[in-house]
Amino acid sequence: MTSSSTMTARIRPSAPGAARDLIAAASRGLTDAALADHPREQYALAHLAALRAAAAVLACHARPTRRRGPRSAWELLSMVAPDLSEWAAFFAAGAAKRAAAEAGVGQVSQREAADLIREAECFLDLVCTRLQVARQPGLATLSCTG
Repeated sequence: MTSSSTMTARIRPSAPGAARDLIAAASRGLTDAALADHPREQYALAHLAALRAAAAVLACHARPTRRRGPRSAWELLSMVAPDLSEWAAFFAAGAAKRAAAEAGVGQVSQREAADLIREAECFLDLVCTRLQVARQPGLATLSCTG
């Protein structure tokens, strides 16, 4: 028989608070992206907001594995939430472009930046629904299609 204190230790009560903090940071990041002056900055901030939303899911669902070696958050997200695999693949494909944008190199059009802000907003809304975390839409709120 397991004691209640052992059960509490396994639940990791800090994960829900960490997830809420990550959701709030992602929401702020989307607002910052919408207000940024340059498409590269908008793109980078929107991608980082999506990464924070993915981290919120991982904070609630990830479990340590025996496999060694680094894994991206997008790879881990696909493992712990297979229903979010398409989103993970989409954002993983934009990781190199985000890194270039953060470094101030590469081209990002205004449309690419606006599209990524919209997609990151939709992803964040989906994550909030999944984790049952309410959030107030920010300036970046656009309609999600698809």
